[in-house]
Order: sequence, then C-alpha cells, then structure tokens
Amino acid sequence: MSAAGELKFERNSLIPIDPRTKIFLTVTVSTITMAGGTGGMMDIIRPCLVALPVLLLLLSQRWKAAARFSITYAVLYGLELTVIPMLTGMWNFILNAASGIYTHMLPGFVMGYYLISTTTVSEFVAAMERMHIPQKIVIPVSVVFRFFPTVREEYAAIRDAMKMRGITTLRSPMKMLEYRIVPLMMSVAKIGEELSAAALTRGLGAPRKRTNICEIGFGPLDVLFAIVSIFGWAGFFLK
Repeated sequence: MSAAGELKFERNSLIPIDPRTKIFLTVTVSTITMAGGTGGMMDIIRPCLVALPVLLLLLSQRWKAAARFSITYAVLYGLELTVIPMLTGMWNFILNAASGIYTHMLPGFVMGYYLISTTTVSEFVAAMERMHIPQKIVIPVSVVFRFFPTVREEYAAIRDAMKMRGITTLRSPMKMLEYRIVPLMMSVAKIGEELSAAALTRGLGAPRKRTNICEIGFGPLDVLFAIVSIFGWAGFFLK
C-alpha cells in the first residue's frame, strides 16, 4: 500500500467521509437543531439530525463518545417528557430552559467534536484548497484544528501531575484552581504561538500552491449525507 493510501481519511473509520461533507453536516446539524423549531416536517427532520452524530461516531469507531452522547441526550429528553411537566414555578422554568438549551446545542457540539477528532490538518487544508478558500481563512482555522486537541492533552498531563501530588478537586478546590487552571492558561498562550509557527513552517502561507499527499474525494456515503442535509434545509426553510 502506498503512503498516500495509508493517510487517506480517518484511519479507524469503517467508511471514510470527505472533510467537506463533515463541514457541511456540522453546519447543517448545528443550525437546524438550534433554530429549527418544532412542528410539521421538523418533527421528522430533527430526530434524524440528532441521530446523525451518533451514526458518524459509530462509523469512526468511537463507541464511548457515541454512548455518552446517546445517554446524555436520552436523559435530558426524558426529563422534558416526564419530570419537568410535573414541576411548577421557578423550578419548571429553570430546568425547562436548561434542558432545552442542552438538547438543542448538544448535537452541534458533538458534530464539532467529530469533525475535529476525525479530520487531520492535512485533510482539512486539502479540502479547503479544493474549495478555493483564501489562505487568510485556511491558516487560522487549521491552527484551531490542532489547538483544542493539544489543549486537551496538556490538561490531561497537568491533571495527572496534580493527582500524583494529591491535589484533587474534592480535597483542595482552591489549589486545583491554582495548580491546574493557571498552568493551563499559560500553556494555552504558548500552544497558540507554537501552532501558528508550525503552520507557517509547513508552508501554509507560501505564495505558491502547495502539494498534498492526502487523497480526498466524494463517495456514496457523502452523497447520501448530502441528500439528508438538503432535505433538512428544505424542511428548515419551508416549515
């Protein structure tokens, strides 16, 4: 197998999906689930869009993330149907607002997690170049693609170091803020600078056209998801 074939799409994905399809699905799910409302076609479109992140996570073999999202959404939706109608006054308002916000925003956040966790910087840059996106947009967004995973790794390292010293949230919450949050904020500033320098070192800001060994392209699954997204937008505008 060639090197290009080994780097194609997500290595753990059962069926690879083009990065452009992922971006389109993320925008579709985030927008429609947050602002789509209810009634009419939306009663059919919304459940389909909510189930879409779960399907994508399963295709990329992220079983734990799919299970967490499914359980969290099921619990929140169950509260809306059972517990919240039994409450009155301020508690009804607070829980109903909190549950409504989470159920509307959670699918979009999960789609963003799926997009960032399954798309490499090279794949993203190749997709943006195919779409003829200006470099002024490609470079900052490509830095963001590596920023959040790097911050997560940094926080995990800080957390493990503090656990070895017996500093946990329950035992010493104030020390946790001092010894975890402060180092993390200092690391965040350095990470941004280092990722920006790495992006420029790779030639993202060069005036000449870059080559890319990542093979991207649309397949049958991309067409299927595009059709689902189009139906979603049709129901959103014709509701």
